[in-house]
Amino acid sequence: MSAADFRKLADLFPNETVTHSYVQDLALPAVDGKSPGIFALVTLDNGLDHSKPTTLGPATLVELGTVLEGLKERAARGEIVGVGVTGKPHFLVAGADLSTVKSLSGREHGLWMAQLGHEAYSALANLGVPSFAFINGLALGGGLEIALQSTYRTVSTGAGALALPEAFIGLIPGWGGVYILPRLIGPENAVKVMIENPLSNNRTLTGPQAYQLGVADALFEPADFVEQSLAWASKVIAGAVTPERPNAVDPSAPEVAERWAGAVAAGRAFVEAKTSNASPAPAKVLDVLEANRTISQAESAELECETLADLMQTDEFRSTVYAFLDLVQRRSKRPAGAPDRKLARPVTKIGVVGAGLMASQLALLFARQLKVPVVMTDIDQARVDKGVAYVHAEVERLLEKKRITADAANRTRALVTGSVSKEAFADADFVIEAVFEELSVKKQVFKEVEAIVSPDCILATNTSSLSVTAMAEGLAHPERLVGFHFFNPVAVMPLLEIVRAPKTEDAVLATAFELAKGLKKSAVLVKDAPAFVVNRILLRLMGEVTAAFDEGTPAEVADNALREMGLPMTPFTLGAMVGLPVAQHVQESLHAAFGDRFPVSRNLQTLIDNGVKSIWAPAPGADGKPSVPAETLALLSFGTSPSTGEEVLRRTQDALAEEIALMLDEGVVAGPEDIDLCMILGAGWPMFLGGITPYLDRVGASERVNGRKFLAAGVASAPA
Repeated sequence: MSAADFRKLADLFPNETVTHSYVQDLALPAVDGKSPGIFALVTLDNGLDHSKPTTLGPATLVELGTVLEGLKERAARGEIVGVGVTGKPHFLVAGADLSTVKSLSGREHGLWMAQLGHEAYSALANLGVPSFAFINGLALGGGLEIALQSTYRTVSTGAGALALPEAFIGLIPGWGGVYILPRLIGPENAVKVMIENPLSNNRTLTGPQAYQLGVADALFEPADFVEQSLAWASKVIAGAVTPERPNAVDPSAPEVAERWAGAVAAGRAFVEAKTSNASPAPAKVLDVLEANRTISQAESAELECETLADLMQTDEFRSTVYAFLDLVQRRSKRPAGAPDRKLARPVTKIGVVGAGLMASQLALLFARQLKVPVVMTDIDQARVDKGVAYVHAEVERLLEKKRITADAANRTRALVTGSVSKEAFADADFVIEAVFEELSVKKQVFKEVEAIVSPDCILATNTSSLSVTAMAEGLAHPERLVGFHFFNPVAVMPLLEIVRAPKTEDAVLATAFELAKGLKKSAVLVKDAPAFVVNRILLRLMGEVTAAFDEGTPAEVADNALREMGLPMTPFTLGAMVGLPVAQHVQESLHAAFGDRFPVSRNLQTLIDNGVKSIWAPAPGADGKPSVPAETLALLSFGTSPSTGEEVLRRTQDALAEEIALMLDEGVVAGPEDIDLCMILGAGWPMFLGGITPYLDRVGASERVNGRKFLAAGVASAPA
């Protein structure tokens, strides 16, 4: 590849937001009374505010490489003694421009993009003078690899989100990270950063954590981070400081070779457990890591480029970018159908009906995030006291883990109170119920609350499956009722299904969406339909697997048939976690609404009637695999038409394709994108599958059942 070829690639993307490389010459601080010389500091900046992260597209990389080549020439002439790279406030670089990468047409252009990154970074690694990365903020993927290609690195204590998340987005760290990182911090730590963290909800490192691992050589406070970094660089160049790297390894050492193999094996086991190998990228990361222990960096770079070029052409990668960029990063911030936020009403006090576990979680979330008074009520003082005590205990736990300050803990505890009288809601602006999932109970609650609250107070239900419209019947002001469905655990799950009943007014909806934003949740507008989105899809899935079990399919076959979907847990494990009575109750409501598409299992009812909490035994068998206790099997009756795992998988795929098409026809949500967003954020549906509809499109279920795909070509797949 020539420079002209790289510029030709850049010309294909005239709308790229270019991150420019601005150079400033600085006299380094004196060491022992003498400055080592002139230092060139490169600042990466796209000229936009912190809401627009700096990224690496083709034109950005061409400019960076050109600037670094110029600095290499200056270094050869003795004009500079070192080069540093830092970023605009809050960012080093947020990584490759995924919109550009996704739209690369053909493998050749993907290969060029990979080679272009190596070309630019190679200049940084071979300047002829020491290079330094001053990690002042977020550094993801190619952004962190810029730092890794530097000779030395400093990091700010205020820097957050340092990571190599490529396994999460369907790629590999392809610009040297997979080669450099294990040598710098050891293979075990490298697997943690490149495999375990990305596949654990895309976990990232803080500045102090990166320093502790050995990713950075020095740690400084954010207030004068660049000044401190320059002073440290001056000492390094002058020979007054030699960085220690206790986690660094020599891959040729026999003991390191053994550790390397062990780390790769552990990584493969982790990938299998987390994804059932449903995505190709994590395995490719480990393949390259395994190979590069015994090859040169140049050979590894060639392998990285070829692997990246292949992965960029996969539908798994395109689906991941669709899920991560188009849905989680964009659509979740601009919910389809949400009213004008200017219609939202102020909320200065919140009431929670109930003081059980869900209600207590809600009270804690409201107080902690919205910082407004929250009052819980229940039928007796003991329940109220237990709910308030739960909130106080959780606040104490957060304090012990240093997740909040002592002042914040005191404020949060003071905001949450309890009462046995709903009169406590008289001055509330928003009251949500979290009581038993029974329509008559909820209707009675709202009747009592409406008699107390002001005419403008919004009423909300946390129901997971019941009709919001039916709850509003009999209310004097049905237009004030809205569904506000959280997922458990409340503090962790990011989705809120906001349910609009026929009479719900826009101001109520707008307030609900503003509250969701304040709670740091992603809200999706949902039509009032049985079980809304997530539970309807999950119960259809679980119903198919349970039906196959009832028909005589062995438990281990039925429960493991969906492994290629890469779901966070098997259907039987999910049922036990939710609670069999709860799952059966929702299934019964769906059966009443939709008939035999949602069969009610007599076997599950038998387990519930006998107090059995799970089909599986509490502990694995002698072979380490789950087993069904003999006494549980003795309770159950089975049909005589067992299925294979492949048959269970196909019938479930087809059932999901049918149900989602029906939901879209019914107008439950605005489009398939909202179905995918709900399943990713509310059910942990794998990001690397792109959500549920791209998966069903890929495996052919959409066309088998509906005669068409859910998404157009190029959205989460190759362009037509």
